[in-house]
Amino acid sequence: MEQLTIGQLTLTWLNGGVTHMDGGAMFGVVPKPLWSKKYPHNDLEQIELRCDPILIQVNNRNILVDSGVGFGKLNEKLKRNFGVLEESHVVSSLEVLNLTVHDIDTVLMTHLHFDHASGLTYINDQGELASTFPNATIVTSEIEWEEMKNPNMRSKNTYWKENWEPVQHQVETFHGSYEVFPGFTMKHTGGHSNGHCVIHYDGHEESFVHMADLMPTHGHQNPLWVLAYDDYPVTSVHEKKELLEEAYEKNRWFIFYHDAYYRAIRFDQEGQIEEKLERKRYEYTSE
Repeated sequence: MEQLTIGQLTLTWLNGGVTHMDGGAMFGVVPKPLWSKKYPHNDLEQIELRCDPILIQVNNRNILVDSGVGFGKLNEKLKRNFGVLEESHVVSSLEVLNLTVHDIDTVLMTHLHFDHASGLTYINDQGELASTFPNATIVTSEIEWEEMKNPNMRSKNTYWKENWEPVQHQVETFHGSYEVFPGFTMKHTGGHSNGHCVIHYDGHEESFVHMADLMPTHGHQNPLWVLAYDDYPVTSVHEKKELLEEAYEKNRWFIFYHDAYYRAIRFDQEGQIEEKLERKRYEYTSE
């Protein structure tokens, strides 16, 4: 597992599983000759997208950003359609760090699409759905939570009751922004989904931004390159442009949940890579 220290925070990427999504859909209206130069694809023109929760540790707190694709909840059709070659190994990832799921204090959900939220629940020994992180407060925007519970005809394909009903008593929602602690903030942006959020950390010397699915990979750096999956693509473009400009100016790290090649990148003011943390490549395994 890769680790990075940013200011007072220690970030560790857990193994949350992987999807392989259509590259054309992931880059929207961008022509393949352009996006394929920025991010590799397989013979089916799918791109590899990790779903790896980011464990953030500070002052004896264990904070998780998103939850992975889960384990044992996807049928064979879903695995095939979404290219899930590996499910979550979050439990064993935590064990390496001498932690358990009971040690997670807070789960920050940037949004609640299945590839981010399926790890919130699991099937227990009695065959029932239960909370994966029973002691955690699960934080998401009020708008996202309401759509999760009442999806429309399009969003019902990704907002699943299996991912929210067992944890609803743990959920805390917010409107606008949510301060996890001073300098560490979750902010509602919309765009990818109506309730989509990003995360900022501003330390004394270093900072980061997690743009979630406004910029799911390093290949999506261009502010105009947004996903066909975005519900409000024009909002995505405007929010993304503002976040990028601010991050370049403040020399922030960009950290990723989905990127299969980089965990974190810092760009200079011209948008060129200045520093990076690469993801270690390995073969997919089954548990």
